[in-house]
Amino acid sequence: MSLVPYALARPFLFGLDPEVAHEFTLNALARTQGTPLSWAYCNNRVDDPIELAGLKFPNRVGLAAGLDKNAHCIDGLGAMGFGFVEVGTVTPKPQAGNPKPRMFRLPQANALINRLGFNNDGLDAFLANVQRAACRQPGQRSAMLLGLNIGKNAATPIEAAIDDYLICLEGVYPHADYITVNISSPNTKNLRELQSDAALDALLGAIAAHRETLAKKHAKRTPIFVKIAPDLTPEQVAVIAATLLRHGMDGVVATNTTLSREAVAGLPHAEEAGGLSGAPVLTMSNRIISQLRDGLGKCFPIIGVGGILSAQDALSKIKAGADVVQIYTGLIYRGPELVKQAALAIKNSG
Repeated sequence: MSLVPYALARPFLFGLDPEVAHEFTLNALARTQGTPLSWAYCNNRVDDPIELAGLKFPNRVGLAAGLDKNAHCIDGLGAMGFGFVEVGTVTPKPQAGNPKPRMFRLPQANALINRLGFNNDGLDAFLANVQRAACRQPGQRSAMLLGLNIGKNAATPIEAAIDDYLICLEGVYPHADYITVNISSPNTKNLRELQSDAALDALLGAIAAHRETLAKKHAKRTPIFVKIAPDLTPEQVAVIAATLLRHGMDGVVATNTTLSREAVAGLPHAEEAGGLSGAPVLTMSNRIISQLRDGLGKCFPIIGVGGILSAQDALSKIKAGADVVQIYTGLIYRGPELVKQAALAIKNSG
């Protein structure tokens, strides 16, 4: 059980620039994970197992990608009680991302806007960090699952995007419990074009073919999920669902951040470019989840993410059709306590 209520830490963190607070928190986690100081933020993991995509999730609440882009804090984040932690997005080569400032809080709406742009240290450094995590060491029996999220470099032309995804797929494949293909960040130019019919078909076809080669090489079949945006029409969702099924993908992550500003119009920073996350995305994300469930059938794995700031929000995603959920912005606004609250609510709802 956490020894330090997040309500005591939040005023300090919210007094800092959002990205400074982000880096401060990650550095603190990296320094304290695996030490007695981790009791400041640890939670007992709620036991509520579910099997999806051939994997046993110890509970149905995970951390969304984007918080720990370089996989520095896998053990610290896992100590918060998550059933699964997803790190990245990683790109083949290191990149600085977009110019600062590039993160903005909208506290009146329990929301964030970011335009980080896949800032990360590159695939080699990412994999070294994954392999250093205590929970990934031989002989360690960690129930928590680890997802590795892959993307393309900003400098790579969209026409050559498949090459970047295949490089990352090959690199992360032996180290991941599951892999997420991120084609939905609004902060890399033209990336969301990969969600269109022909482009998605080509990308997932290439990934599926390369996965068969890697499965034979490593004697394991690592599940592959695809992360999509909330800014899609029902027709686009139907095409995506059909394409996921056609290429044998193992699941979908719904959703990423939104470009819409309808829910935050008039608030400070509302017009900043980038993806909006937090409470305003809840209804949009749930709508996409419901449409995906209709198109994919009742057994296809869906990870629901977007706008979870309470246990009831987490439950709403399960009711919309998600099998498990992920948190990011809610962790910033509510702290690690939200993880256990959401996991217990989902467990008790069944």
